Amino acid sequence: MQLETYISDLLYRYDCVTVPSFGAFLTNRVSAKVHETTHTLYPPKKILSFNEQLQNNDGLLANYIAEIEKIPYATANDKISKQVKAIKSYLIEGEIIQLENIGELLLNKEGKIVFNPSNHINYLTDAFGLSHFTSAAIKRETYKEEVEAIEAAAPIAFTPERRSNNNWLKYAAAAVIILGLGTYFGVNYYSNTIENHNQLAQEEANAQLDAKVQEATFVISNPLPPATLSLEKQTGNYHVVAGAFRIEANSEKKVAQLRAMGYKARKIGKNRYGLHEVVYASFKTRIEAHRALYKIRRENNKDAWLLIKKLD
Repeated sequence: MQLETYISDLLYRYDCVTVPSFGAFLTNRVSAKVHETTHTLYPPKKILSFNEQLQNNDGLLANYIAEIEKIPYATANDKISKQVKAIKSYLIEGEIIQLENIGELLLNKEGKIVFNPSNHINYLTDAFGLSHFTSAAIKRETYKEEVEAIEAAAPIAFTPERRSNNNWLKYAAAAVIILGLGTYFGVNYYSNTIENHNQLAQEEANAQLDAKVQEATFVISNPLPPATLSLEKQTGNYHVVAGAFRIEANSEKKVAQLRAMGYKARKIGKNRYGLHEVVYASFKTRIEAHRALYKIRRENNKDAWLLIKKLD
C-alpha cells in the first residue's frame, strides 16, 4: 500500500490529514509574494508541516483507503498500523523516509521526527495551473530633480511689455465685429440647409428600410427544416474511476481537467460515503473497460481502478 499517495490525495481537500499513532500533516495557506532580489513572482500555495503530537484517529484516512481499495474500515486501519510500524523502524535505524510529493522524514538527536516538506507540488486548488515566473526589474525615472537643477542654472526672466495707444486698434476691433456677424448669419444659413438635406435623406432611407423588411418577412415566412443535433451519451455499467471528492466543486474541476486531456470524463453521483465520484469514461463491456484501465494506468494515473455500478 502506497500510504503517501492517499495522504497526498487528501491534502488537496483538507487542511489536516492524521496518520493514526504517527502524526498529522498540516497545510497552511500563504499569499502570493515577490522576491525582492530576483524579482520572481510566486503564486499562492499551501505550505506543508508535520505535528507529531496529533496522533488520534479521526477516521479520514482510513475511510478514504477503505473506499478506494474496496475493503472494510477495520482492514484499512490494520494496513495503516503496519505501514506506521515499518516507517518507525526505518527511522530508528537512522534512515530517511521519502514520501513522494510530500517530503522527507528523519529522526534528530533528541529522537524527534523532523519533516522537510517537498516544493514540487502545490496543494492549493485555487492556484491550479499557476507557476512562478521572473520579471525584469521596473525602472522608475524621476525628472523633478533634473528640472529643478535646470531652473536653478538658467532662471526664467520676465520682461514687461509696453503698450501703445495707437488708433489703428480701434479700426481693427470694428472689423472683427463685422466679420463675426457675417460669419454668424452664414453659419445659421448653412446649418438650416444641412438639416433639410438630412431630413430628406432620412425619409428616403426609411422608405428603403421598409421595403427590405417586407422582403425579409416574405422570405422568413417559408419555414426551414428543423435542425437536429445528435449527442453521444455514455452508457454502460463499467466505469474507470479517477477519484472521489467530498467537495463537489473539486469533482467538477477534475472533470474539466480530464476532458481537457481528451477523456470523456463525467460525474456518476455519490458513493455510500457521500463522496462525488469522477470517472474517465464508462463502458458497456468488461473487456473494453479493462483495456481502457490498463492504458490510463500506464499513461496517466497508476491508481485508477474499475467500478462496476449500474446507473439510474
